[in-house]
Amino acid sequence: MKDASSRDTAHARLGDAKAHLKDLIAFDTVSKNSNRALIDHMAAHFEALGGEITVLPDETGEKANLVARFGPADKPGVVLSGHTDVVPARPQNWSTPPFAMDEREGRLYGRGSCDMKGFAACVMAAMRDIGSVDLKRPLYLCFSYDEEVGCLGAPAIARHLAALDVPPALAIIGEPSDMTLVTGQKGKIAMRATVQGTSGHSSFAPNHVNAVHYASRAIAMIEDRARRYEAEGPFDRDFTVPHATTLVTMIEGGVATNVTPDRCSFTFELRSIDEAAARTDIEALLAEITQGLEPKMKDRHPEAGITFERIFAYPAMGDASGTEAFAGLRGIMPEWSGKVSYGSEGGVFEVEGGIPSVIVGPGSIRQAHKADEFVEIDQIDACLGFLDRLFDEVGVQTD
Repeated sequence: MKDASSRDTAHARLGDAKAHLKDLIAFDTVSKNSNRALIDHMAAHFEALGGEITVLPDETGEKANLVARFGPADKPGVVLSGHTDVVPARPQNWSTPPFAMDEREGRLYGRGSCDMKGFAACVMAAMRDIGSVDLKRPLYLCFSYDEEVGCLGAPAIARHLAALDVPPALAIIGEPSDMTLVTGQKGKIAMRATVQGTSGHSSFAPNHVNAVHYASRAIAMIEDRARRYEAEGPFDRDFTVPHATTLVTMIEGGVATNVTPDRCSFTFELRSIDEAAARTDIEALLAEITQGLEPKMKDRHPEAGITFERIFAYPAMGDASGTEAFAGLRGIMPEWSGKVSYGSEGGVFEVEGGIPSVIVGPGSIRQAHKADEFVEIDQIDACLGFLDRLFDEVGVQTD
């Protein structure tokens, strides 16, 4: 049972986490916007606590990653990782303003409260007493830009850490996992297809190459591939969706009701449970669409066809539970819940930085990307408790 002093400390830290979350939500860091103001805010906080600060800007200088190190640089440490960008929010769909935190019924509402400023707020609050302790191994607090649009910022962090004289041994990604342990994450390839046809008055449609019609056939082939994944696998029952998935997410084409459309574009994705299979699967799918449709299109007009562009891709995260680094922290890890189908920067840390990764974070992914996004206060409290145990395990000693 906690004594009164411990309860008071825990209550104060929870209050700090709420205050930090309120501040973080107020920064409109939708991915199309700059995140520099938020990064500067967090950097100032960690620097005041004694952290060694490294800011890694993108080419424009409008966006940046943050790395704050606490503890010795000559030991393999632990990364606590989160992203600072959020998905768009339409205020008309929200009960309260999305960029102003609202507390009600044991929940903290606001865009990013769950995904994943709640984790960042917990880290900021947990570090409040870091000046009075002695870290035997380093902690690297890493916060990135543009995770929501393809994990664009994280590779620079991973490469920075990998280039250190003594790189970190393990990364803990604070994506919402209901404060359970996640040991795998799917990779994703996002593609754009552009179908080029020929146009004219729709009364002469048989003389044209209808781009929308051919796009619909390509979309049907993508749907067929998705159904085959469902029926044939391969399967990994540890995942929330135990097979690969592919689907079309956006489509655009046509100019008027009486004009045969000469152009149609659509985006689609493949989420994979196996990194090598993802590359061969996407190549096979593109070849199937091209070989199945382009000859018919070009028979009618030589300039008709389909082109594909990769928008972004990020790698799957493997199972780090068998590594030596994980073994050293196994005793403080929460209950295992499996592997997840959503994306994270864990795969980037593994592939780009050689740093084994797991996911542990507050909130439910079911609340992410929705209007009235929220995180349970109990989840924030649980995350603070987990960080306490982690700090003890990496060698924090009070004066």
